[in-house]
Amino acid sequence: MPSLKNVGQAGDAGIGFLNGVLGGSTGLGGILPTLWCVLRDWPRDEHRSVSQPTAVATFALSLLALGGMGLVTSYTTRLFLMSLPVLVAGTLVGWSLYGKLDEVAFRKVVLVLLWFQGW
Repeated sequence: MPSLKNVGQAGDAGIGFLNGVLGGSTGLGGILPTLWCVLRDWPRDEHRSVSQPTAVATFALSLLALGGMGLVTSYTTRLFLMSLPVLVAGTLVGWSLYGKLDEVAFRKVVLVLLWFQGW
């Protein structure tokens, strides 16, 4: 797999901008920074420290925008609340697995999950 270790801040900013466009228009915020971290060949801790806050910020801004447009309704809130226990369970499983994965396994898990996300 090609590595983009020396792309620099302009490349990072470009991916951040494109992530905002993709996240705002499709709800798929976080995919581009995740792939970017893989291509940059960053270690898993650095990968998580970049991709997770970026995704959270993208989703928070999307929530504010959608709420401002009146698209967050009682129905969508109810759907979110119904999914919350499964989200928490998945997060807890992910946290427990993270400490057990080496760099190669982490990268493979990330790429497989991204493949499923795009499927």
